Amino acid sequence: MLWDTHMHSQYSGDSDAPQEDMIRAAIRAKLPGICFTDHLDIDYPDNPEAFLLDLPNYTSSVFAMQEQYRDQISVRYGIELGLQPHLAALHADILSQYDFDFVIGSSHVVHGYDPYFPPFWKTHTEEEGYREYFESILENIRAFDDFDVYGHIDYVVRYGPTRNENYTYARYSDVIDEILRLLIEKGKGIEINTGGFKYGLGHPNPCEEILARYRELGGEIITVGADAHAPEHVGFAFEKVPQILKDAGFIYYTVFRKRKPEFIKIED
Repeated sequence: MLWDTHMHSQYSGDSDAPQEDMIRAAIRAKLPGICFTDHLDIDYPDNPEAFLLDLPNYTSSVFAMQEQYRDQISVRYGIELGLQPHLAALHADILSQYDFDFVIGSSHVVHGYDPYFPPFWKTHTEEEGYREYFESILENIRAFDDFDVYGHIDYVVRYGPTRNENYTYARYSDVIDEILRLLIEKGKGIEINTGGFKYGLGHPNPCEEILARYRELGGEIITVGADAHAPEHVGFAFEKVPQILKDAGFIYYTVFRKRKPEFIKIED
């Protein structure tokens, strides 16, 4: 009975799923609530318009879905911002104009490249690419912190040359710990993103060791999302989540309403 608070619809540049189809999938899965978090990635490399979110129409659609399905499921209004340091003022201006329930800050672009695409890996070894990705997260947080959680902190391992075959938290613990401490200092959370299971990693993003380390350092805010871009992936692998969170030391998970955290006990 977990909320899925990271999902995309036809308003994201990488999805064509109608919002209504995503909601119906969540109802079939008996989820108590969801939050749409469609992509806004300004200044995306090579194709700057690829992830520009039509905010007026997106907003109207989410509000219409909230009303239409209010007796069946809670539908909340969020956004996933693709962070880059030079976009900080622009992101702040956008957030001042829209009353989101939930804001995910994410790293998709690293110094002008998305690790999803091969060109990034032509100029980086796997270890160099992973480390630069984590270091770019620190740059983003220091430039802009008006988000609620940082999304899929080890997103980069989905697309590395050997993905997570040679990846461990321990190898990058110096920079990852700095990220986690900075997030905790600023009162920000992280998410457990089950997209890692969908991508065949056998682990969530971030991996279990990072989840446990965040909790060990004093972090309390953790949201749950499948990063679904199609109805069949809503709530993907959620049956694994309660035990992973408990093993990491969490008693509660978090949902947001009007940018305020609500803590929900993790059931057995």
